[in-house]
Amino acid sequence: MTKQKWIYRITTGLLSLQMIMAASFYVIQNDMVSAVFGTLGFPTFIIYPLALAKVLGIIAILTKKSDRLKEWAYAGFFFNFLLAASAHIAIGDGEHNGALVALACLIASYLTDTTRKKISY
Repeated sequence: MTKQKWIYRITTGLLSLQMIMAASFYVIQNDMVSAVFGTLGFPTFIIYPLALAKVLGIIAILTKKSDRLKEWAYAGFFFNFLLAASAHIAIGDGEHNGALVALACLIASYLTDTTRKKISY
């Protein structure tokens, strides 16, 4: 197996693990997550849909059923991590590292994905 495939598998696995853990945390610890979302200035009604979107995004990336859906999943995660990091930096709570690590895994996964095809819109 090539180095590129190893990097893809490791980063995609880490990304998947982080998203599944985040989604389950959103559901199990909803009161605490609601408090954090309130502190960040986000509405709390998006917690459950965001948890579902994280699970569906990982499914889209791992199953490779649709290249277009896979691209949208990568894009959605990119904006989610970018907004999460910037929100934590804006309030200065020092909790932005998780989003930055997830962003790095996402970029590495995207760039090393050999099954990804160029999609014309």
